[in-house]
Amino acid sequence: MTPPDDPAAEHRPLTIMVAADTFAPDVNGGARFTERLSAGLAARGHDVHVVTPSVTHRNHGVFTEVIEGQPLTVHRLPGWRYRPHDWLRFVAPWRAKHYSRQLLDEVDVDVVHSQSHIVIGRALTRIAHQRGIPVVATNHIMADNILDFTLLPKFLYDIFLKVAWADAERTFKMSRAVTTPTRKAAEFLENTIDISGVVPISCGIRQSNYTPNLEPREKRRRVLFVGRLTTEKHVEVTLEAISKLPDLDLQFEIVGGGDQRKSLGQVTQRLGLEDRVTFLGRVSEEELREAYTRADVFVIASVAELQSIATMEAMASGLPVIAANAVALPHLVHDGENGYLFEPGNADELAEKLRTVLTADQAEYSRMQQASLDGVVIHDIERTLDTFEKLYRGEPLDR
Repeated sequence: MTPPDDPAAEHRPLTIMVAADTFAPDVNGGARFTERLSAGLAARGHDVHVVTPSVTHRNHGVFTEVIEGQPLTVHRLPGWRYRPHDWLRFVAPWRAKHYSRQLLDEVDVDVVHSQSHIVIGRALTRIAHQRGIPVVATNHIMADNILDFTLLPKFLYDIFLKVAWADAERTFKMSRAVTTPTRKAAEFLENTIDISGVVPISCGIRQSNYTPNLEPREKRRRVLFVGRLTTEKHVEVTLEAISKLPDLDLQFEIVGGGDQRKSLGQVTQRLGLEDRVTFLGRVSEEELREAYTRADVFVIASVAELQSIATMEAMASGLPVIAANAVALPHLVHDGENGYLFEPGNADELAEKLRTVLTADQAEYSRMQQASLDGVVIHDIERTLDTFEKLYRGEPLDR
């Protein structure tokens, strides 16, 4: 490791170890951010090592994997499928510190960037801290979101949350800096545990990867949702809203998979929407971008977004957005500007907002499209990379 007083240290490439409990091929916001961050850092010449669970228990080891066009060194630790969840894999917690010691013996790292304080990030943070290696931690998790998968009885929920956040606090206090995607998420973390100075840094996207359709539209009928089909996403609220608009002949496309796929199919049948709803499942990056381009409005009823990469992708695709007025979504969707907010769970209000957007005259609709495009500019991935590089090097941030 180069001594901190070396004048060449400011510009030299760094060796960065990224600890990720979820990574490709997983499809979720935390995994997508980790992929974009790691690939972006590699493109800038840094030596990036991603540490994550193996896809199958037997298929572990060190691999070169191409992510976003960049070859990355990926350390796949022996992973186990968590049966209550449809895709989640984990490294045995009682072995995580052992693996962390091995990795830090093998790789001379300048900094560890933890993407999760649950297993791998928790272990690497503790071992790195013991060895004097700086740690930057990013929080993508609200402990409340994992309650459905713990199999705990509800009377133990409060105890679980107290223990989980106490452990998160201990882990974060071993870090040089703690970040979250938005100021609102930072305030949530500071108000939940005894920690201050949390830095909001957007997950970032590359706007040029998306293709807005700004041509005048005679008919607007395609509603889009992209994300995991889990309880906190509340896709059923959007289904109920669409059922209240039979005269608009809407088509609702749902991109993503998850444990709620079967129950959402049942809701679709109960509401008589089989001919108006298409479950596309998990799709390729190209198919995803095409779905954004052909849509007329993006709807997200989630109540647990610390930022929402999907919403930023929709904005980069020139879509008006209708979002639940919860957690970080108001940070992206400004009511009456690039779309509308609605009371979480209120299908009647969502239906009203859908009608407003899809029946707006062309000038008003185009104005909302441009507002989305203008609003996503500040979330450019290059700004995100610049900020994390400063944190890795211990440099002051621009305020």
